[in-house]
Amino acid sequence: MNNNLIKDLKFKVFQSGDPSYLYIGLNTLVFLVVSLINVPLFLSGNGVNYDGIIREYFGFPAYLDKIPVRFYTLLTYQFFHDGFFHFLFNMLWLFWMGRIFLDFLKPRQFHFVYLTGGFAGALLFAGAFNIFPVFANSISEATIIGSSAAVMAVVVAAATLVPDYSMRLLLFGDVKLKYLAIAYILLDLIGTTSINAGGSFSHIGGAILGFFYIKVLQGGTDWSNLFKRKPKLRVVKNEPAKSSGRAASSIKKKELVDQKEIDAILDKISKSGYDQLSREEKETLFKASKH
Repeated sequence: MNNNLIKDLKFKVFQSGDPSYLYIGLNTLVFLVVSLINVPLFLSGNGVNYDGIIREYFGFPAYLDKIPVRFYTLLTYQFFHDGFFHFLFNMLWLFWMGRIFLDFLKPRQFHFVYLTGGFAGALLFAGAFNIFPVFANSISEATIIGSSAAVMAVVVAAATLVPDYSMRLLLFGDVKLKYLAIAYILLDLIGTTSINAGGSFSHIGGAILGFFYIKVLQGGTDWSNLFKRKPKLRVVKNEPAKSSGRAASSIKKKELVDQKEIDAILDKISKSGYDQLSREEKETLFKASKH
C-alpha cells in the first residue's frame, strides 16, 4: 500500500502534467528536508542559527551588493518557508486557486504566472527597501522566503480572469474572487507598515504581475508564448490508403479538428471570460471535460 501511495504521489507531482501539483510537491519536499535536518541540529544544543543560514543562502536579499553573488535566490526563495503555517496556507491557496486557474488556462501559462510572480515579488521587495528611508537601517539584513508572491500572482490572475467566480469560505459563505483578491491586497498594503513589510511588498509584486498578465492576455498577447515549444517538422511518406487506413486517418483528422475547437474556446475564455461563450461552445467544453 505504501508503494502504491508513493507511486500515486510521484505520478501526480512529476508525471500528471498538472503544474499546481508540481509546485505543491516541490515545496513540500523542500519543507520536509529542511525540517528534518533541523531536528538533530536543534537537539544538539550547539547554538547553530539554522533559520539564519537558510535565509542567508536561500532567501532573496534586499541589499543590492548581495544580489550578484546570491542571484540564484530569485528562484530558491520561492521554495522555503518560515514555519509550518506559512507553508500550509500557501499550499492550500495554491491548490484551490490552481484548480480554478487551470480550468480556464493552460499549464504553460500557470508556470509563467507562478515563476514570474515570484520574480516580481522579489524585485518589488528589494526596490521598496532601497527606496523608502524607513528601511535604511534594516536593509543589509533583510531577506524574504516563501512562495506567497508566486501564489498571490496565481490568485490575482484567476480573480482578474473570472472575477465573479465564487468560492465558499468558512464563516463567510460564497465570496467572489474579485472581492477575495481585493481584500488580500488591502491587507498587504496595510502590512507594509508591519514587521513583515518585506513579505507584504513581495505579495503586492506578485499581485501586480498576475493582474497585468491577464489584462495583456485579454488584449491578445500571451507573455508565456516566449517559452512555447515550436513544433518539430516531420517527413511523412505517402502510401496507398487502405480501408482501415482511411478510417484511422478520418479519426485522427476528427480528433485534430476537435482539439482545435477546444483550444479556440479556451482562448476565447482567456480573452473575454466564460460568460461570453455561446451555449454551443459551453456544451462542447462540457463534453470535452468528460473524456
